[in-house]
Amino acid sequence: MLDVINLKKFFDTPAGKIHSVDGVSFHINRGETLGLVGESGCGKTTTGRTIIKLYEPDEGKIIFNGQDITRLPPDKMLGLRKKIQMIFQDPYASLNPRMTAGDIVREPLIIHGFPKKEQADRVDYLLNLVGLNSEQAGRYPHEFSGGQRQRIGIARALAVEPELIICDEPISALDVSIQAQIVNMLEDLQKNLGLTYLFIAHDLSMVKHISSRVAVMYLGKIVELAESEELYSRPLHPYTVSLLSSIPVPDPDKSDKLKNIPLAGEIPSALNPPSGCNFHTRCPKARQECKTLEAVLKDTGAGHLCSCPFI
Repeated sequence: MLDVINLKKFFDTPAGKIHSVDGVSFHINRGETLGLVGESGCGKTTTGRTIIKLYEPDEGKIIFNGQDITRLPPDKMLGLRKKIQMIFQDPYASLNPRMTAGDIVREPLIIHGFPKKEQADRVDYLLNLVGLNSEQAGRYPHEFSGGQRQRIGIARALAVEPELIICDEPISALDVSIQAQIVNMLEDLQKNLGLTYLFIAHDLSMVKHISSRVAVMYLGKIVELAESEELYSRPLHPYTVSLLSSIPVPDPDKSDKLKNIPLAGEIPSALNPPSGCNFHTRCPKARQECKTLEAVLKDTGAGHLCSCPFI
C-alpha cells in the first residue's frame, strides 16, 4: 500500500539545518501494522507527518497505492486526505475545545462532501464504534477523560473511511490502565474495517503486541527492520539490543537475570549528525571504520534488515 523511498525532511534554524528525517525507506503492506520505534527526537513523528503531507518532503518519494504523492499539488490533496488519516498524540491539544464531540467527528464529513442527511447517523455510528454513545455528542472535550478524548480523535480519523491510519503515539498521553483498551480497540477496528496502520511509539512492549513488523529509528535513520517476533527475539543492531534491554520485566526473578545495556554519552545533535554510521559515538562495538563507513540497510536473511556493516 505504501512505499517510502529515501525520504528526507530537514528544518532550517538560526543554528543550522536539523536532519530530522535523513534517508528513511520502508514499505507497508495492505492490512498490516508497521511499528516505528526509537528515542524521543529521533524523527518518528516527523516521518509520519511528512508521509501525510503535513510537512513537505525535501527529498525522496512517497508512493501510495501505486501513485507518487510526493509532489502532489494542493488541489489534489483532498482525495488523498480521505484515504490517509492521522491519530494525534495529545488528545488534549488535538481537539478543538470550542466544538462538541459530534461536531468534531462531523467536520471531516462536511469537508469531504458527505450527504447532509446522512451525517448525523454517521456521527452516531462512529461514536458507538469507538465505545462512546450518541448522547455524548453534545458534550465538549473538557467534559471527557483523556481516554474518551482519544476515542473521539479515533472516530474523527475513521469518519471518511480511510485505508491507512498513521497513529502518532496515540497512547503515550494516557493512563496505563487505559492504554491497553485503546490498543485493543485499534486492533478490533483493523480486523473489522480492513485498516492499515503505521504505529509510531516508544513503548516497546505495546509495539510488539500490535505490530506485524517493527522499524527501529535512530537520529533520523532506520537502523533495523524485521518481523515483530524476529526483532524482539533476535535483535541485531547494537542500538536495538540496548533499546530492548531497557524493557522492564514485571517478574523480579526474571528481571534480576536480565542484563540492561546502557549506552554511553548523549544522543548527538541532529544539527550536526556524526559522519559514517551515526550511532558510532555511542556504540559499544564501534570500530575505527564506523566513522567513515556509510551505514546502509541490508537484508541479513528472511527480510531482517540491519544497517550495521559488521553484522
